[in-house]
Amino acid sequence: MIKAIFWDNDGILVDTEGIFFRANQEILAGVGISLQWKQFEEISLTRGQSVLRLAANPGTDAFLKLRRDRDDLYAEMLTREPLVIDGVREVLDALHQRYVMGIVTSSGHEHFEIIHRQTGFLPYFQFVLTMKDCENTKPHPEPYLKAIELSGFSPDECLVIEDSPRGLAAAKSAGIRCIVIPSKFTVNTGFPGAYHVLNSIKELPAVLE
Repeated sequence: MIKAIFWDNDGILVDTEGIFFRANQEILAGVGISLQWKQFEEISLTRGQSVLRLAANPGTDAFLKLRRDRDDLYAEMLTREPLVIDGVREVLDALHQRYVMGIVTSSGHEHFEIIHRQTGFLPYFQFVLTMKDCENTKPHPEPYLKAIELSGFSPDECLVIEDSPRGLAAAKSAGIRCIVIPSKFTVNTGFPGAYHVLNSIKELPAVLE
């Protein structure tokens, strides 16, 4: 019986992946690199790495400057566009108080806070894990292993909601069933080992029944 649900953030609760892509694309264009979506999909959404490594080695001064510039641009862009995915609020209303719920995201804490100032979603959740809370990010299982611990339930009593291959990999490595709801950016990706693959978050309550 499912008692806890762990939600990915970007691409599941909020439509931010395209904005993050554009922020990276703009910063890389400034140093002469034309970032294509397939590169972003492979490096960021599948491997969980930064596409800024196309311009500089991680940890170098050049890389850190690019990341600061990208983060500043992304933060500014988040304040300009609607973010909430259709149907999310209604589903959270339906599931609230029936399950222990947490958000488990590889997003930075600053950007996460900017996003949820406008969504009003945080009261639905008992806990949040962002990049600052884990040494390793998805596809490493650490974020979901921490979520299991915080929930107080066993892995087979937990469920993950994800939209990306790296998120699915992290959930599977942590021993948790994972429902995948592909975003418009991952809809053509295969998700072997997913518990279910849904077309829309609106289908989730019926699946849980």
